[in-house]
Amino acid sequence: MRHFILTLICAVTATMVSAQNFSEHFANRTLRIDYIFAGNADSQIVALDELASSEGWAGRRINLDKVPVRGNGEVKMIDSQSGKIIYRTTFSSLFQEWLVTEEATQVTKSFEASFLVPFPKQEAFVEITLLSNEGKKQTSLRHKIDPQDKLIRNMDSRPVAPHEYLMKSGTAEECIDIAIVAEGYTSEEMDIFMRDARTACEEIFRYEPFASHKQRFNVVAVKLASKQSDVSVPQEDVWRQTALNSNFHTFYSPRYLTTNSVHLIHDSLAGVDYEHLIILANTDTYGGGGIYNSYTLTTAHNPQFKPVVVHEFGHSFGALADEYFYEQADHTENTYKLGYEPWEQNITTLVDFESKWKDMLDKRTKIPTEPTDKRKENYTIGVYEGGGYMTKGMYRPAVVCRMRDNVATQFCPVCQRAIERIILYNTEQE
Repeated sequence: MRHFILTLICAVTATMVSAQNFSEHFANRTLRIDYIFAGNADSQIVALDELASSEGWAGRRINLDKVPVRGNGEVKMIDSQSGKIIYRTTFSSLFQEWLVTEEATQVTKSFEASFLVPFPKQEAFVEITLLSNEGKKQTSLRHKIDPQDKLIRNMDSRPVAPHEYLMKSGTAEECIDIAIVAEGYTSEEMDIFMRDARTACEEIFRYEPFASHKQRFNVVAVKLASKQSDVSVPQEDVWRQTALNSNFHTFYSPRYLTTNSVHLIHDSLAGVDYEHLIILANTDTYGGGGIYNSYTLTTAHNPQFKPVVVHEFGHSFGALADEYFYEQADHTENTYKLGYEPWEQNITTLVDFESKWKDMLDKRTKIPTEPTDKRKENYTIGVYEGGGYMTKGMYRPAVVCRMRDNVATQFCPVCQRAIERIILYNTEQE
């Protein structure tokens, strides 16, 4: 009993400390910062586009100055008086993916980006930094946030999109909030969207560690209506009017489904509590995309819908890398560089394997590991060559995994741990 009481006191104390730290610096509001990322392979810039605010803050109120993984970029909020970091988050972006393509050596382009941060009570500075695939600084921007600034667009009076909770485990303050958003569904097709949204929700929480931590999540379905059904397919010269302007053929890759209308996404969700986004496309064409701390976008009517939505959410929520690889080069061939350790937790170049899953290996395991058992369900932890789109020099933790192929029925143990770390980072005080 004494142990229980002490544990309870510690838990309550940690919660109180975190709450006090949050309320010291932040109001119960969300500040949305819209940026434009622009440039080419040789030169990049970040430009501030617009600031907007809305009632309530659905993000974490703990571990405010910590980040779980490096990402390809970072946003920091700094108190103007003390100079202390009061909030940090990391991310990846479609712009940075594009920078390693051949097109980026020939033309300058721009991409939208948006970040949700808690609304500061006092004047603060925000620093946003973009990093290369080597972890080196590409560009950065520092700008002031004045909470009294009349040009911060107030979104409180904006009409709230129709929405329905699929899973409600607690308040937005207590839980991680996921919004599943309709794309390419007309107003007459919302019953179909709700069926698809329930399927996506059920499938994600069938996988560990989401299943064991289900009580830490809220899931809301947002019924954004499109003028036309389905989504745009440029390779077939088909362009449709949809709620979020998504399209296949991103970077000229037929299966890569994304949208650059990021500001529009967040405008459309004003008044809804959310931290993470899953966008369901009303199409049977195979494809999708997932970008860490940005969004998951996947097709809802392809036979591979269930495994793909889980896989892409592994990217956008779990900060996981793809574990598959290509024998022939494609647009991803320059995503990683040998000689540098990637920031994702489920691949390694062995440059800094100590920071990855070395502690999970059996001491008898050889590095690299030869897959002696090639069954479809071999999740034995090792160091298997091939991953991150590369056949040589990059290693993954298991023969199969949900981050490698659609036949896998679970995440490998290393991916499970990585996802769980992010869940706990958002819901438990370190």
